Amino acid sequence: MSVNIKRIGVLTSGGDSPGMNAAIRAVVRTCAFHNIECTGIYRGYQGMIEGDFKEMGPRSVNNIINKGGTILKSARSKEFMTPEGRQKAHDNLLKHGIDAFVVIGGNGSFTGALLFNKEFNFPVIGIPGTIDNDIYGTSFTLGYDTALNTVVEVIDKIRDTASSHNRLFFVEVMGRDAGHIALNAGIGAGAEEILIPEEDMGLDRLVDSLKKSKASGKSSSIVVIAEGDRIGKSAFELKDYFDQNMPEYDVRVSILGHMQRGGAPSCFDRVLASRLGVRAVETLLDGNSNYMVGLLKDDVVLTPLEQAVKGKSQIDQELIRVSDIVSI
Repeated sequence: MSVNIKRIGVLTSGGDSPGMNAAIRAVVRTCAFHNIECTGIYRGYQGMIEGDFKEMGPRSVNNIINKGGTILKSARSKEFMTPEGRQKAHDNLLKHGIDAFVVIGGNGSFTGALLFNKEFNFPVIGIPGTIDNDIYGTSFTLGYDTALNTVVEVIDKIRDTASSHNRLFFVEVMGRDAGHIALNAGIGAGAEEILIPEEDMGLDRLVDSLKKSKASGKSSSIVVIAEGDRIGKSAFELKDYFDQNMPEYDVRVSILGHMQRGGAPSCFDRVLASRLGVRAVETLLDGNSNYMVGLLKDDVVLTPLEQAVKGKSQIDQELIRVSDIVSI
């Protein structure tokens, strides 16, 4: 154990995701287990700049493992993007005796931590928290499993209406740059087609696929669309196209939006958050820094923050093949 670290800060940054509170809890209690002080940093890097800190102990994190969102709040900080802002943040950390910090967030949060580490040689560890599952170095990010379950549950309900009225539904899910939610939820909910940024399906193929579905006897269809798909500017643009060119379809659009981020974390996300939180603190206490903790093949592993930021998560091609087969 490193004797240099006596107090660790913890913050959440960027978009919230289910499991962040469970990770905060794990960080705080691991610090207590190792007789290390822990400080909660409110509102992400902006709170670090403004000195919005609070001491945290084991009882500070009672009854939060089951709650969505983040008790530490989150914010995007333009000021932290400036050298002056980061200097303020560093001064506040030193003023409050914080020797290292754990940041729970996504690529933007890790980019800030990486830059901060390079400028001040300040020990940092990242925990991946984003429902998009788009971070290199981990098979699962906090909140992804919960978001999948939320999306599948909603699509199941939409299908009831689609079947009752012989409708075609375009269901847009989160995934500006990655199609993990759309692909997995689409398969899990039995969607007829899935549109993701990584695979340019093309409008002609989509039209042909839906025509085949109707010809095969399907009276209703559901198309799951990641928000970053390139076929149309939006699900509503696709609806307009079908309204004008294929009037035989009664088309509806459902944008799931931020409901995907909320809700109580699944058991998987609670366990994952606990494992990653413990490893994050113990990595710092072992004298290591500038890593992200993640899960690969059910093992908690360390990935250099720079690789986590610059690397790109890959879509599972086997799942695309499975989707093509089971959607006929």
